[in-house]
Amino acid sequence: MRVLIVEDDADVAATLKASLTADEHEVDLAVDGELGENMALNGAYDVIVLDRMLPKKLGVSVVRDLRQQGVSTPVLILSALHDEDHRVEGLNAGANDYLGKPFSTRELLARVRALWHGRGREPQTRLQVGDLEMDLLARVVKRGGKKLDLQPREFRLLEYLMRHAGQTVTRKMLLENVWDYHFDPQTNVIDVHISRLRAKIDRDFSQSLLHTVRGSGYRLEV
Repeated sequence: MRVLIVEDDADVAATLKASLTADEHEVDLAVDGELGENMALNGAYDVIVLDRMLPKKLGVSVVRDLRQQGVSTPVLILSALHDEDHRVEGLNAGANDYLGKPFSTRELLARVRALWHGRGREPQTRLQVGDLEMDLLARVVKRGGKKLDLQPREFRLLEYLMRHAGQTVTRKMLLENVWDYHFDPQTNVIDVHISRLRAKIDRDFSQSLLHTVRGSGYRLEV
């Protein structure tokens, strides 16, 4: 399962990510409402865990706007404001569930699983950007019908970029989500792997898909 956490409290976000990762889910993080909404609109998520009180845009406004834009991904709102009026407001805005803070990890995991199982669809197993295709079950990548030979880390890096197609992905995002360690501005591991990946997916094709966004990061798009 792929989960988006939108939470501005670094400690809470870290705890949520650790718990969901330990439960064998893939997790992305957003630290404010605007970023969270943008990621939800452009990413293929199975469940969204959304804090109510967020900078830039409140959680209730985020879920309301997502529903208006046709995003049906199940949403679990987390909030210290969990009296009846606040719960009703969140559910009326389009949330599927509402959990008050503080909460137990076991209950949160159970609610996330329930939201996913209740959605009634199979998890995404194929990704595609232009003529670049990835089969997540077979672990096969093709471009223009030609099979590409990727190393495991290159596969994981490309999967992350494809799941965030059209978005600028920062070096920090890649290190934290593909390599699982915090940002070291001195490391060149990103540059090395991006260079190798670009050679494999772009070198023999007329149109480049993997672009460098100067000063920001990378973007995979047609």
